[in-house]
Amino acid sequence: MKNKKLFWLYLLSASIYATQGLESLPGLAMFAFLKEKLGLTPDKIMFLSSIIALPWLIKPIFGFVIDNYLSKKSWLLWSLIGSILVSFYFGLSPYLTIPIIIGMSILGNLSTAWRDISNDGLACVEGKENDCCAIFQNVQWTAITLSGIVTGLAGGFIADHFSYKFAYLCLIPIYLIILGIVSKYREINPLKELKQQYNNSVCYNKNSFWETLISYKELFTNKPFLLGCLFIFLFNFSPSIGTPLKYIERDNFHWSWTFLGILDALFLGVSLIGSFLYWKFGKRFNLKKIFYWAVFISASTTLCYLHFTKISAIVYGILFSIVAMFIFLTVMTFMAESTIKGKESTSFALLCSVNNLAATLSLAVGGWLFPIVGLKWLIILSAGTSFLCLPLIKKLKIGE
Repeated sequence: MKNKKLFWLYLLSASIYATQGLESLPGLAMFAFLKEKLGLTPDKIMFLSSIIALPWLIKPIFGFVIDNYLSKKSWLLWSLIGSILVSFYFGLSPYLTIPIIIGMSILGNLSTAWRDISNDGLACVEGKENDCCAIFQNVQWTAITLSGIVTGLAGGFIADHFSYKFAYLCLIPIYLIILGIVSKYREINPLKELKQQYNNSVCYNKNSFWETLISYKELFTNKPFLLGCLFIFLFNFSPSIGTPLKYIERDNFHWSWTFLGILDALFLGVSLIGSFLYWKFGKRFNLKKIFYWAVFISASTTLCYLHFTKISAIVYGILFSIVAMFIFLTVMTFMAESTIKGKESTSFALLCSVNNLAATLSLAVGGWLFPIVGLKWLIILSAGTSFLCLPLIKKLKIGE
């Protein structure tokens, strides 16, 4: 019975994450629209990307609401409805400006982030209880990778032959299918379970909002948790170089959007090797040792982009995708295992927000530095920031 329950939870999580991967279907078409129709430069696109990512920075607020009100299933359903409405607008609206793109993209990310943390809350609770956090992360990110392969192949073709409108309309049937899957999931009221577990703790008294809110001070007083947050930020922060490289691939290499989509699918496909290696061997290694190696690997791979040609771009993409997936799953497992008991959704959301903050600032700082220092020095600076987290690794409460 336990294994059957876990199987359906794995399936549900995989479906949600697969949807998240498929939501990138309009990505290349929208990038083409911004670059070639609106004439935005790399730094402007990076700033735009950092702005529309803002909903991913307030995930702890989502986690607090999800932990304490309604059920995770309810929030999953509402988030899917929100995504459907956004897709309808992008797919049917004849008028699109930068402010509208920003506003609707923020709403779309808001729906996706809400759905993401609802699902992650379920995975953290069950993963810690059944000692299968690593399996949940593997299942989820394998699902998003497989869907990303489909997105890469289809997204590039759509960018060359259709438009972002068609891509958004293609997402609507997918949302409807997942809506049906989620609606059939039978969830026990998590608030009721936690009340029983903690003997009707005041934390779960719906009539005491401020007491509930105050109880979450543990998120900001738990030193090992806060140290983990700082490590996650420094580990993931580095001025972004991805958008300028994409411009080189398009303008200097003259690669079509279809070919770029095929490459995205190829890189995601080979990253599954990293996922398999993590599933097979991840438990055998101490997390601290993996993190030490990851710091030097990250710096070295970034410096490789100082030599960027048609051939090296493909070779880098293949090799680095495998390593990046192994490291990424290690980080996600560390985050899941670092959550605070009884507040899994909120604490995991806070860790994810720190992770997303690092990514957002990486885009913003990269966009700011690129026109000032140029791509060469941006790559060097990006590699150097990899070492910022090194002193913290020995202090982490992991693998002990």
